[in-house]
Amino acid sequence: MSTLVTMPKNGSEVSTNRNNSSLPSFSSWFDNLFESGLGTGFLSNFNTGITLPAVNIKENKDEYFLEIAVPGMKKSDFNIDVDNNTLSISSEIKEEHEENDESYTRREFGYSSFKRTFTLPDTVESDKIKAKYSEGILSVHLPKREEAKQKPAKRISVS
Repeated sequence: MSTLVTMPKNGSEVSTNRNNSSLPSFSSWFDNLFESGLGTGFLSNFNTGITLPAVNIKENKDEYFLEIAVPGMKKSDFNIDVDNNTLSISSEIKEEHEENDESYTRREFGYSSFKRTFTLPDTVESDKIKAKYSEGILSVHLPKREEAKQKPAKRISVS
């Protein structure tokens, strides 16, 4: 005697011809798990690395400011370099956690990294760049050279 099983599509029920039972097979249950929101939420936890953090760039007459949203990090996690008018901001974090118990061992690890580069205008005084990390925001202060700062408007009289 054979048993026919119809595999579900998009959450529909499973039908069989065995005693009018409507129990799903393990493979159909597994497929449904990953078609529902539970499956995608579960899988999203496997890729928690930072790709490209959001950046705000502000300018006033004396300086530029970069604000980069990178929560959950420490000051020591950042590498900030200036080379040939290129500002590079990067981070690389490796985490390992191991937990031992009588009946199981669990080991988890993670890796996240990013790198952002910015071409600096010639007006930036690269020797005076400063960075500060507070409450998940990396702030980079880029002062302008004195000769590049806007001078106040001046009226020229005609003689």
